[in-house]
Amino acid sequence: MAALNAQDVSSWREIYASRLTTSDEALKAVESGNRIYLTGNASAPLELLAALVRRAPQLKDVEIFQPLTICPGDYVIPGMDKHLRPNAFFISHTIRGAVNEGRADFTPVFLSEQPLLFRDGHLSLDVALTHVSPPDEQGYCSLGAEAGLAITSVESARTIIAQVNRQMPRTMGDTFMHVSRMQYIVEADHQLAQRAMGDEADEVTTERIAAHIAELIPDGATMQLGIGSIPDAVLKHLHAKKDLGIHSELISDGVIELVEKGVINNSRKTLHPGKIVCGFLLGTDRLYQWTSNNPLLEMHRSEYVNDPFIVAQNDRMVAVNSAIEVDLTGQVCADSIGPRLYSAVGGQLDFIYGASRSKGGVPIITMPSTSTLRNGTKVSKIVPMLKQGAGVVTSRNHVRYVVTEYGVASLYGKSIRQRTQALINIAHPEFREQITRQARELHYL
Repeated sequence: MAALNAQDVSSWREIYASRLTTSDEALKAVESGNRIYLTGNASAPLELLAALVRRAPQLKDVEIFQPLTICPGDYVIPGMDKHLRPNAFFISHTIRGAVNEGRADFTPVFLSEQPLLFRDGHLSLDVALTHVSPPDEQGYCSLGAEAGLAITSVESARTIIAQVNRQMPRTMGDTFMHVSRMQYIVEADHQLAQRAMGDEADEVTTERIAAHIAELIPDGATMQLGIGSIPDAVLKHLHAKKDLGIHSELISDGVIELVEKGVINNSRKTLHPGKIVCGFLLGTDRLYQWTSNNPLLEMHRSEYVNDPFIVAQNDRMVAVNSAIEVDLTGQVCADSIGPRLYSAVGGQLDFIYGASRSKGGVPIITMPSTSTLRNGTKVSKIVPMLKQGAGVVTSRNHVRYVVTEYGVASLYGKSIRQRTQALINIAHPEFREQITRQARELHYL
């Protein structure tokens, strides 16, 4: 963050007033051929995005870089790609169809390295559309619910258009930007994107998986829990644990009750003791309000939070991440269904590798044992070989624990034969005989 002189700080109200404008006026700063950064997750700046869609017919070849973004999909409807073309680092449901139909792009990159693409000049940015809290008495706005990926990316843009939202939490840590850094300011007052815990979960399967995972988590652990119903359910199984801490790319509503009960107190963390450390928030208004001005929470840049060598400095680091399928050698696909792109690597390998390097670390890959196709057919998620075209997010060399509702497979230091048997043991019983036969054909058994 660039240094500010005393005059900048003392005159911030005049600066703010002079740069305050409407969303349509602000978006006139976007020109054909520009590269835009769109702040993502729950912090997508909806007023600015709507204005960009209104301006789109006057533009062509505008590229929009974005992480996981929870927002309306007006900017990716068929035909819009002549004007606006998203380039996703994480494929959300909004743009999944457009990516797989060739109307939007996908750039694979670790979450820990995503902001560095802009900071180090690999990708240039003309405009950043960001979303911040109202300024404090010194003129600093917080990037609120999404600081981790946004702060470095936004700072790297030539022009910053900021949506100042009264409902954006003022989170602590490396989240602040002075109004003098913003060329255009647009005021808003709307709710952030909501995600309740356990959405669309198979409760029986999820609860059984969560119970197995909870048994692997020692007292005094520092935890990273990824996105989804299983990580959410794990939190509900930790009430008997002691002295847990959080160092995670994101947190959700589930941490609040554990903090209030004293289960999460961060007292035994070896890095940032006493603090919850994360990059972004994804939950409901309860979470956003709880984190606002809360000194217990420190948000930091994703290139720090997700750096495996930072993660590894937390003793007893537990990382819980999901998979689409796992083959019998331990390869994990988590970003595609065959060649069909589905999500991204995200922070999975950052934390799985970091936890594996931690003293007493517990890196966990988890998934239900089966999935159901659109035609109602049930298929095993433990497979002899990954689907043709599937992406390997976490290699067989990084995997230590795989968990389904049928138990835990410990793979570290195990041969292919041993891994195969351990994974068959936690596959759905309906598929074990078939998988065993296929394993023998592959000479794994």
